[in-house]
Amino acid sequence: MQLSDHFNGKIFLNPVATETMRKGSFWKVLRKFLQSHPDREPKKSLGPFSVNNEALQTVPPSLLRATWLGHSSLLLDVDGKRFLTDPLWYQRASPFSLLGPKRFFANPLSLHALPPIDAVLLSHDHYDHLDKKSILALAENNIPVITLLGVGQRLLKWGVKKSLVTELDWWEKIQLGDHVVTAAPARHFSGRWLGDRFHTLWGSFAIRGPQHNVYFGADSGYYNGFSTIGERLGPFDLAMLEIGAYNEDWEAIHMGPESAVQASLDAGAKCLLPIHWGTFNLAFHAWTEPVERLLAAAEEKGVPLVLPVPGETVTINGQGLNSHWWEAYKA
Repeated sequence: MQLSDHFNGKIFLNPVATETMRKGSFWKVLRKFLQSHPDREPKKSLGPFSVNNEALQTVPPSLLRATWLGHSSLLLDVDGKRFLTDPLWYQRASPFSLLGPKRFFANPLSLHALPPIDAVLLSHDHYDHLDKKSILALAENNIPVITLLGVGQRLLKWGVKKSLVTELDWWEKIQLGDHVVTAAPARHFSGRWLGDRFHTLWGSFAIRGPQHNVYFGADSGYYNGFSTIGERLGPFDLAMLEIGAYNEDWEAIHMGPESAVQASLDAGAKCLLPIHWGTFNLAFHAWTEPVERLLAAAEEKGVPLVLPVPGETVTINGQGLNSHWWEAYKA
């Protein structure tokens, strides 16, 4: 393993002291998961949603565009280059085909009709962010992957060519023409099963182009590091931060809507596009609760939100956009 000041020789460490779950809460959490919570999932099918394939055939040289594909997966067009974050096409975020969290809607982008993509950004190795089948399909198209320490080794074991994989530590960067991708810290953890937690690094990414600068926060609990990220890598034209799958018993590793609004302010972002919501049942809250709380928190703090329909490609210009797409599915 590459030497790192947050690797103790056995596991990676968080930027601040962090418990993945509050002490003494295991049995309470287990009971809640076994109970019925009908509002945690939509009562009717979502979509189908689809991308505008014609619009995605080219990447504008001086625009910032975003296409939310569900959960933490986005197409980001930054000044002539396109990045795909945490790709996930298959139905379940799980090692099992018939068990585990199932998508509320299919990915709006066909894996068999990919537009031009310059690089994949892979934040960590949890199943709802690193999907083996999706990564192998993208590798067949020779799309490079930029990820964190140790995660690349998983990809190599799966058969991804070494020439396609770049591993970064926090604050390390890679130059892609006139764009710079920097890996940044996050307050989270890693692992594909209980026995390999913290064995690979987790993180977030900043992408700086000639005219625009964006921050993909991936999974993280709230902490003072967002201010540091803003100071070192910001300010940002757009921040993409998680708002769903929160709970008081694991708030150190997953922030909720109010914390996401504050994190965007800390990082110096002009507007916020929420991720990690509306796609999987991963916590106890109603499936629309994250975005409803986000709207209230953002209005209170004066933070412009970007809330497109899944699959919709939107140009980011510092102004808010709210499609209210989920309201049609609340009945």
